[in-house]
Amino acid sequence: MDEAKRVVKKLIDQYDISLISVGNGTASRESEQIIAEMLKEIKKPVQYVIVNEAGASVYSASKLATEEFPNFDVGQRSATSIARRIQDPLAELVKIDPQSIGVGQYQHDMNQKKLSETLTGVVEDCVNKVGVDLNTASASLLEYISGISKTIAKNIVTYREENGRFTNRKQLLKVAKLGPKAFEQCAGFMRIQGGDNPLDATSVHPESYEAAGQLLEKLDMTMEEVKKLQGDLAKANTEKRGVAPKPKKKKEFVVRNTNSAFGAAFAKAFGDSQVELAEDTPASKEKKAGVKGIAGRIRDKKKMAQELGIGEITLEDIVKELEKPARDPRDEMPKPILRTDVLDMKDLKEGMILKGTVRNVIDFGAFVDIGVHQDGLVHISQLSNKGFVKHPLDVVSVGDIVDVKVMSVDLKKQRIQLTMKL
Repeated sequence: MDEAKRVVKKLIDQYDISLISVGNGTASRESEQIIAEMLKEIKKPVQYVIVNEAGASVYSASKLATEEFPNFDVGQRSATSIARRIQDPLAELVKIDPQSIGVGQYQHDMNQKKLSETLTGVVEDCVNKVGVDLNTASASLLEYISGISKTIAKNIVTYREENGRFTNRKQLLKVAKLGPKAFEQCAGFMRIQGGDNPLDATSVHPESYEAAGQLLEKLDMTMEEVKKLQGDLAKANTEKRGVAPKPKKKKEFVVRNTNSAFGAAFAKAFGDSQVELAEDTPASKEKKAGVKGIAGRIRDKKKMAQELGIGEITLEDIVKELEKPARDPRDEMPKPILRTDVLDMKDLKEGMILKGTVRNVIDFGAFVDIGVHQDGLVHISQLSNKGFVKHPLDVVSVGDIVDVKVMSVDLKKQRIQLTMKL
């Protein structure tokens, strides 16, 4: 154990490591205990995170893993996969057959062909919704993009290795076996950061580049101004957190129409009263306009879409991307729980509120990992304040990060009862 600690400490110093990824499989808790003890002995701010290692062993023994890491043994390939799941989980998980990840307790009772088709469809939807970085994506990730086959995905990687990074989407047409039709299907899902055209970093399709340019021209804007606006919006959102609300001033209002039933009832209840309203200063008006960004400058969407020769939905998509290019839907999801110390069951007290990760969902509830040796059970009756829950999957799913309160702890039976009714 001392030797293991010494080796890990050396690696932390050598590579300036700030985060350690620990799989949740065999000996996970023991490994966590050792790492927690070791982190107390070093002065660097290092944290660790528990990662779901489902499918890592399947990947490590696969042909793809052998091609990627020919000099690694099976254990080293598994460790690499677990670490990469923190860096880019989507890019790593697509390398594994979805059925090997463990998608539910009844998966083996279903028609395997239909299950495989459905799961593959879900993976394709996820990859295309997020999009891929054309200069870093592996062939395994690229093949899930619309219009890209396994052969074309390998050809893209080969072209990248021989000619260097892509600088614009049109270069895809130079890739072997990638014709105009495939380009039309895949181009909008490929992202190029720092390329020749800023629009290549968005989900705007090359067919709409001309319309996007005309839109900016009509609004008297340039791409540089759009970038500045995006920066201002990001800054405004950051400053908004933790800022005390502005004092509100009272404005009088008079109920003028008392002839209607609603007017009479409202006048009877409130009469001529005062109501607190936010002060509408020129600065606040300007701020409201700024937050709306490009969308706020378009007065008539239907007319603008007709002038540009595109549909209203396409116009809305272009505006969204110009306001926030390459928006990643995963940014809105809860961040993984980073730890520096390990809890023990005896440390738990009734009423403690903790953050945990849903590890398994069954018919009568959900098991949540709260960082102790034993996962806690949230019974179906304790999942929501909103009344009757027909099935736990209507409220939670595996991988969700939730807030739970400790209801009871049974040290003899090693049971933890939790509730999500906070």
